[in-house]
Parts: sequence; structure tokens; C-alpha cells
Amino acid sequence: MPRSFRFRSPSRASARRRPPRRPGRAVLTSSAVAVVLLATACGGGGQAAPESGAAQGPVTITYWSSSAGAQQTADAFNKTHPGIQVRFSAVPGGPDGATKLANAVKGGNAPDVATMDYSALPEFASGGNLEDLSATSGTLVAEKFPAAVQSLVKLGGRTWAVPFDVTPLELFYRKDIFEKYGVAVPKTWDEYEAAAERIHQADPSVRITNMGGGDPAVLAGLSWQAGAKWYGTQGDKWKVAIDDPASTKVAEYWNRLMASGVVSKTPLWGEGEAKERSSGQVATVIGAAWTAGTFLVNYPNLKGKWGIAPLPSWDGRAATGMYGGTSYIVPKGSKRTKAAAEFIRWVTTEPEAIRARLSSLKSPSSALPANPEMRAEAAKLFDASYFEGQDPYAVAGEAAAAIVPGWSWGPAQLQVNAAQGAAGPDMVKALSEGQSAAEKAIRDRGLGLAG
Repeated sequence: MPRSFRFRSPSRASARRRPPRRPGRAVLTSSAVAVVLLATACGGGGQAAPESGAAQGPVTITYWSSSAGAQQTADAFNKTHPGIQVRFSAVPGGPDGATKLANAVKGGNAPDVATMDYSALPEFASGGNLEDLSATSGTLVAEKFPAAVQSLVKLGGRTWAVPFDVTPLELFYRKDIFEKYGVAVPKTWDEYEAAAERIHQADPSVRITNMGGGDPAVLAGLSWQAGAKWYGTQGDKWKVAIDDPASTKVAEYWNRLMASGVVSKTPLWGEGEAKERSSGQVATVIGAAWTAGTFLVNYPNLKGKWGIAPLPSWDGRAATGMYGGTSYIVPKGSKRTKAAAEFIRWVTTEPEAIRARLSSLKSPSSALPANPEMRAEAAKLFDASYFEGQDPYAVAGEAAAAIVPGWSWGPAQLQVNAAQGAAGPDMVKALSEGQSAAEKAIRDRGLGLAG
């Protein structure tokens, strides 16, 4: 294997589309196509110290996550597994959570189980921050998850995580606003721009959505849909193309809509965003399957006013990218890998686990499980009355089948996220800053970079 792609040893751990080719049925993309070339030099699991038995009392494992329903899931597990008890801690999502986890691994106080975005797996695995789960969860992944989903968590021939969900981008839209102004739900991005102009002209206080930075994962997902391939390999070197033509087309489109005033420059995930949505100042939200559950909590007074549709595409044919996505990992250094593997098995394959996850009335989850059996169970349990009977799981399932194949995550996405997050609402600048950050991070780690 090329030396440039070898996993680093654990002692050097580090912190946190041409027109799109049409996907076939039920096809998902690889989280790290390029990373399959990696040789596997970082240590694996199976070397943990003996775990407590019944005579010594239950084994206690620690679990970190920012996922909705995680506390309820841990509580349900504890009730039915007297030999293993889970102590849950809520942690931030996104870059802050990744940094916290990386620091915990470095400091020797990491949890036994954590959730991690697919985009961070290659970097964490190659940096020696993860236990190799091949011996404990490898068979589970092979037997319970479709092959295309397996590729999200199998890197360099080893299993580094167990998938939880898939996250196709979708369009959430205000049915009442679209009906009021006689605007059809757009199927293309040209139609979306026309809808934005018509609605804003009729009511200048309403914009089509907010897209003012604050969440680089949206730009990645939209670029993915357009056919971009941010990471690849050229010989024994990494190839980075974050500012490629497909991504630039996306960035220039959104910059133009923000400049014309039909799209709000309010950053994502802030108080301003919530105010615009709750007051009817935006007519759509670009989200994923997991977004549906947030509407129930954040905008309860708008029940029945939101609908869900496929994401507009560049040519009107079904195509989408992914927006985030969660897997279960065992951070490096855990002494309770077998108990951790049992909790991960239960939470990703047992119907009782998804029932517990959806039991949270305060923060109900609408994540689309990667495991088909769990997906069917979740669809039966989720309260779809908010969307007047429209089934979020059915829409998300169809969207998952339209994820454009060929996307790969690389070994520097955490640095890319940080650089793009600091770029503000200018998406072209975000691409440029992300390109520079990726190149620098790859060089700094001593990996080969194609010119």
C-alpha cells in the first residue's frame, strides 16, 4: 500500500458532482472511497483489560452523544441489561464535540462509546483515536447493514464504527405560504430561484430560506448533490478538490440569491434562524430526515403548515447529497470494548432501542436508521400528525435511494469545517478557505498531496 495513506500510530493521535451520475435504487455513497487504499497501521480493539463479571457487579460504560433521544436509549438499555450499565453524558455536536472527544482521547479520559459524524471517521481512524471494531462489531455490520452503508464505516479493510442513520437532504416548505402566492413546490434549482423571487416580491418580509453560513455540512451536501468529489487519490497522494466547478456552481448560486435579497443571510443554527422560521419570514428549510423531529419541538404552533418534498435538483431528476450522519464508535483506550460492543449492537439493531429513542417527548428523533429493520420500526412509531399525515420516513427513504454515489470523505474534514465556518455567508470564500485548510492539514500530517 502507498506509504502516504498509512494510518498513523496511536501515539500520534490528532483532534476533530461532471453532471451527477444517476443513482440506482437504494444506493448510498461511500464515506471514504479513497480511504479504502489506506494500510492499517493503527492499533485495534481486542486488547482491552478483562471486564468485570457478575461477581464484581455490573460493568459500567460511559457514553457521549448529542443525538436526540440518546438519554432515553441509555435508560432503556440499563433496565434490561443488569450486567452492563450505561452512564450517559450529553456533549455538543459538530466541531465542538469532535474537539472535546479528541482531547479526551489524548488525555486518557475518553468515553467507552460515542457518536461520530461519518465525515470525521477517516481523520479519527487514521489519527489513532478509534478502537478497531472488526473483532467485536465487524460481523454485526456485515450482517445487519446493506453493503453501501457498510462502506461508510469500513476504512482500510477494517470496521471503525457501526452506522446509525443516513441523512439525505430534503426540502421542508411552508404549505400555506406557497398556496397563498400560488407557487408550486420547486423541482429544480431554477424553479426554486423563481419561487424565491415571486414570494419575496409579493411580501418583502418573506425570504425563501436562510443560508448565512454557520453549518459547513450544508454546503458539503449541496456540493455532493451537484456531483462534486472533494477528496480522491492520485497515485499515492491525496487529491483535494473542494473548490471544484460543481461546488463553485453551488456556491455562486447561493451567493447570488443572498445578494438579491431573496435568501436571508442569517446564520444557520442561531436564534435569528429560529425567529425567522417561527414568524414565517422564511418559506423553506433545507434539512434532512432528522430535521423533521426538530419542527415538533421548535415550532409547535406551526403544526400542519410544513410539508416535506425532495430536494430540488439541477436537472429535475431525483438526486441529493447527505447532511451529516451518525455512527457509533469506541474511542481509543477503552477498557470495556466488549460491553461497549453489546450496547452498540443493541442500540443499532433492537426495535426496543428505536422505541426508546422515539419516546422522548421533549426532543423526539426522526433520524432515518441505516438498518432497514430499524427503519421500518421507526416509521411505525413516529408521530407524523405534525405534517398532517405525511410520513417523514417514507419521504426520507425515497430520498436515500437518490443519494448521488461517488462521494468520499478525507483525512482533513474537521479542519475544512472550521475554516468554512469562519468564512461567514460567502460560500465561494468558504470553498476557497476549505481547499486551503485541507491542503495544509494533509501536508502537516506528512501525507502526500497531489499538485
